[in-house]
Amino acid sequence: MLGRMTTRDPQAAQLARLAGLIADETRAACLLALLDGRAWTAGELARHAGVAASTLSEHLGKLVGGGLLTEERQGRHRFVRLADPRVAQLLEDLAAQVVPETPARPRSLREAGAGSAMARGRTCYDHLAGRLGIAVTDALTAKGLLRQDTGFALTDSGLVWFDSAGIRLDRTGRRPLARACLDWTERRPHLAGVAGAALCRHALDARWCVRIGSERAVKVTDSGERALFELLGVEPGALR
Repeated sequence: MLGRMTTRDPQAAQLARLAGLIADETRAACLLALLDGRAWTAGELARHAGVAASTLSEHLGKLVGGGLLTEERQGRHRFVRLADPRVAQLLEDLAAQVVPETPARPRSLREAGAGSAMARGRTCYDHLAGRLGIAVTDALTAKGLLRQDTGFALTDSGLVWFDSAGIRLDRTGRRPLARACLDWTERRPHLAGVAGAALCRHALDARWCVRIGSERAVKVTDSGERALFELLGVEPGALR
């Protein structure tokens, strides 16, 4: 007896292709590296992933073809970055689910230092994360500028605060103004979305924070400590 014919859901095939793109350790390493929000050259990603340039090129072709990355060429260099914030959000959410409760012990002092710096403060695609991101998010909430009780949302006072601080919020796109992003080291949500991206960009442009090393880690400067204390009441000790 013949079974009944079924109609395949086209989304199932799309989901399977997406999962297949991510389900490779080299491609996953590249995607996680690109969560720093910057464009990387193919050579930089090859060194980061520990593979030959020819091997990496094949992987990048699949990621670009699958819509997860965009690329541009400048001279002989090929630069790639995450396609858009939706891809970053997907990666952040997935990464937060797979971090073990008991992290692996670092293999060297250098690795331990890098891990400590990332936990202290880092960029999560285009917003602040780690203890820095949580401290800023908590301060915004404590001052009544951000609500977390019914999902993340800026209050009217929060909108005024961003404007008065000279932090422009682009409200013309479809991206949420405020969104909760689960922090994979703190296991609590930090601020993402348009507001999180604008605050991070301002913090870097004003040199409240500076990038350190080749990873996503950032360090709060002395002027950044003063600014965050004056504007939000963040105690310097919470940033170290």
